[in-house]
Amino acid sequence: MRITCPLCGERDRREFTYRGAALDAPAADDSAETWHSHVHLRQNPAGPLEEWWHHQQGCGSWIRVRRDTVSHVMLASALAKPEDADGGSA
Repeated sequence: MRITCPLCGERDRREFTYRGAALDAPAADDSAETWHSHVHLRQNPAGPLEEWWHHQQGCGSWIRVRRDTVSHVMLASALAKPEDADGGSA
């Protein structure tokens, strides 16, 4: 699988670390039930999905990738925005 880093261009997947689906997290003061659902009861969709990837063995950027989970075709990629820092920094 090849991933396009917006800074480095197309690279082999082995240069990246997968963090998971790029989901909006609940607010810090949301209920334990809301957090439980967010962490443990996620959907596992087949098809296009937004994901976090870290270009660990490259420029070190966090990238938001849109990938088809069935075919593994990369549909889009972009650098994480500053407001996404909490989602891409873990």
